Amino acid sequence: MPDLTEPMAAAPHCLPAGLGVDRFCAAMATRGWLVIDRFVDDDLVHRMRADLERAYATCRRLQIANGIALDTEGTLHHLVGQGESFLEFIDRLGPLEPHLQAHFGGPFILNAFGGNILRTSASYASAIHRDVRTYSRELPLLLNTLLMLDDFTVRNGATMMMTGSHRDCPVRPSDEAFAERAEAATGRAGSLLVFDSNLWHAAGANNTADARRSVTPMFSRPLVKPQFDHPRALGYERMDTLSELQRQVLGYYSRIPATLEEWYQPPQRRMYRPGQG
Repeated sequence: MPDLTEPMAAAPHCLPAGLGVDRFCAAMATRGWLVIDRFVDDDLVHRMRADLERAYATCRRLQIANGIALDTEGTLHHLVGQGESFLEFIDRLGPLEPHLQAHFGGPFILNAFGGNILRTSASYASAIHRDVRTYSRELPLLLNTLLMLDDFTVRNGATMMMTGSHRDCPVRPSDEAFAERAEAATGRAGSLLVFDSNLWHAAGANNTADARRSVTPMFSRPLVKPQFDHPRALGYERMDTLSELQRQVLGYYSRIPATLEEWYQPPQRRMYRPGQG
C-alpha cells in the first residue's frame, strides 16, 4: 500500500484508482487525514480565487465594522452564495460522495464553507485547534476538507496536521507535543486535504511574499446543526435549479419546519426528509 503521507495523484474530476472507500476509511481511522492531488482542475481553481477575493472584501468590511478585525484577518466564512464557483464545487464532490457517506454511515450535509488567505500575518487559524467543539472519538460528527487554491508548501504555510491525534488526544496538546507529531499537508493547487475534525491542526507560517489561499468546506451528519442556514440564504425557491447532490449537501432535505403547514406534509415534500439520520 502506498504511503498515505504523500498526495494521491488523480486526474481532475476523478479519484486515484487506489483510493477506494475502504482505503479512505482506513486512512481516516488511523492517520486521520490524506491529500488527494489535483481534485479539481485549473479552471475552477482560477474562478474560485477570483470569487474568494471578492468575498473577502465583503467579509472584511463586516469584520472591521463589528470590531473583530484583529483576529480574523485573512479569514472568510459562509461562501455559498458569494460566488458561483463555490456552489459548483459542491457538484465536484460526486466522486468522493461514497467515501464521505461511508465515513458518516449515511447522508451528510455542508456544515460550514469558509476560506483562508494566509499572508505573513496570522489569524486564529494559526493557533493549534480542532474544528469540532465536542470530542467525539469514533463517532464522526464532522469532517474537514481544504481545497488548495495555491500550491501548499512548507515555506508558504501548509497546514500542519498532528497525525493520529483524533484517536488519542482529547485535550489540546502542548506546543512541544504538537511539534513532535505534526506533518505538513503539502500539495499542488487544486488538491484536496480531507481530515477528521477531531484532529489537532494549525496553519503553518507563510515565509513567502505571496498569499496562500484555500477554501475549507466542512461536512456533518444531517442531524448536526450547521453553522449557516444555506437553504434559507440561497432561497427555498432555488431548490429546483440545483442538482440532487447540491440539494442534499446544502441541507434542503434536512430543514426545520417553522409552521404546522410545513410539518404536515407527505414524505417526499417534508422539510426534513426520511433517511437523513
